[in-house]
Order: sequence, then structure tokens, then C-alpha cells
Amino acid sequence: MTVQSENEYEDLLGLWSDLESGLGVLLASPNSIQEFEKRIRQYDRWMQDLLRRDTDVGLYLLFQLASSSSVGYSASHALVCAVLSHLIGNELGIAPEEREGLVNAALTMNIAMTALQDELAQQLERPNARQADAIRSHAVRGQEMLMQLGVSNPVWLDTLRRHHDDSTSKGEFQAIAPTNRLAQVLRVVDRYAAMISPRKSREGCSSTDSLRSIISGSDPKGDEIGHILVRAVGLCPPGTFVKLDDQQVAVVIRRSQHANRPFVAIVLDEDGVRLKAPRLHRTANSNPGIRSALSASTVNERLNHHLILQLGAYAAQQG
Repeated sequence: MTVQSENEYEDLLGLWSDLESGLGVLLASPNSIQEFEKRIRQYDRWMQDLLRRDTDVGLYLLFQLASSSSVGYSASHALVCAVLSHLIGNELGIAPEEREGLVNAALTMNIAMTALQDELAQQLERPNARQADAIRSHAVRGQEMLMQLGVSNPVWLDTLRRHHDDSTSKGEFQAIAPTNRLAQVLRVVDRYAAMISPRKSREGCSSTDSLRSIISGSDPKGDEIGHILVRAVGLCPPGTFVKLDDQQVAVVIRRSQHANRPFVAIVLDEDGVRLKAPRLHRTANSNPGIRSALSASTVNERLNHHLILQLGAYAAQQG
């Protein structure tokens, strides 16, 4: 389903917002949730259903949300990681039970520090000793919490427990144990989603700066998984901002067959003035091309997102 009207945009935005807020309730008060494992699986199916309607629109809404606000950070971060994990799993063609374990681990990987994660997003100073200890132990404590809540799926539990374990990076990616591969994917997705999201202490990074940090970082699997992430969502995913060669600013609205040449909607002219109406541009077919990715904080104008996504619907129809 593409967005053809303001009502369709509002309806779809409401569904994604409901998914995020409902997930926030599960993560904030897991002990008060009956059949916790079943509820997480329901949220996974809900997420998949929304992505099947239109993956590009889903990515657009998620990246706009993740890069524009630090309120409710934990739930937003978990949902972005789950969506990216799902798309990478599809790109890799992993077995359904592995995909399920990976996505459920993404949804719950910080369950042992939900309140702390939201607190840190609003905190200007570096984590204190108490907070640092909680961060270091959250993966093991998260696995213990899930087991107490009745979760028994070994792929889910092992992937969550090991998503900060550097030892999972040893060996060829396709030759190591499945949960080690999944933990590697989750670790990279976690870092990428964290870098694009703003916090009180810093602005969010652009999508390309985030990828560059992952690919050139100390994790030997960052390069390989980073390139898989690019194949799955593009170098500049829908919902992220770019500067064109002629200095105009655009927002990415749909992926194309070329990871670095998406469909965009031009929203600011070369002087940084908002256009009266966004303008569709196919970077794969004509100039100007994309010069650089931008962080969301560089675009302070209030945009008409339903008009932007209508251009995306038109692009999808035209092919």
C-alpha cells in the first residue's frame, strides 16, 4: 500500500506509532504482561504486516522518527533494530526460525535497561559508574529476565545474550554457528541505529557516517554486515536527508535498484529555502546526483510528509 492521501498517511503513521508505543509498554513493564513471549511474537507479526504494505514508507516513517526525537528512545531504537534485522534476514535468506529469533532478540535486547536507556538519551554527561555497570551486564541480565518471563527459544535467548560478545566475530561469517551470525548482525544493527538517533548530548549522525564508522571500525564483521545492510535498505535509506550536487536538499523516499541512487523529494532549494511543494527527482536517471548524506538536525523546516510520500507513491507506480 502506497500513500495516496493525507488520510492514508495519518492512518499508517498511527499504526506505526501504536506499534512503537505498545512495544514501549511491554519493555517498560514486562513483569505485568501476561504471556510475554506471545505478545512479542504478535508485535513481530504486526511489524511484518506493516512492512508488507509498503517497506519504503515504513522505513521513511521509522527513520524520520528515530532521527528527529530522543523521547521514548528505547522503544524507538528496538523497533528500528527489529525492522533492520528483518530486512537483513531477508537479504541473507536465513531460515524462518533464525529470522524470528533475530527479530525477537532485537525487540528485547535492552529489556534489562529500558528505563536507563531512556535516561541516558536525555543525559548530557557520560554514564556514571553505576550506569556503566548496568550497561556492561544488560545482555546477560536481559537473557535471565526473558527466561523468568517464560521465553524458552534458544535462538532468541542466545542471540540476545551474545550481541555484545566480540568473540562471535571469529571465523568466516557463513561457517560459524547460526546464533553467532545473528549476534553479529544484531550488534551491527544496534550500533547503526544508535548512531543515527539524536541524544541530549549529541546530534544524530548521517546514514553514511554511521555506515562508515561500522565498516571501518574494529569489528572484523562490520564491513561484511555493513554492506549487507546497504543492500537491504540503501546507502541513504528512505526517511534520511541528502544534499545534491547543486546544493539542493532532499529527503529519500524510495529505494531503487541502485543502493546509492534512490528516489528523492527535493524540499529545500540551493539557498536552504523550503520549496512550496516537494519535487520528485530520480537520482538514478538524471542529474543532480547525491553529494552527501545529512543528519536530520541540519533540516529544521517543517515538512509536509504526506505530500512527500505521495511523490513516493507516484514513483512506485511509474517504476
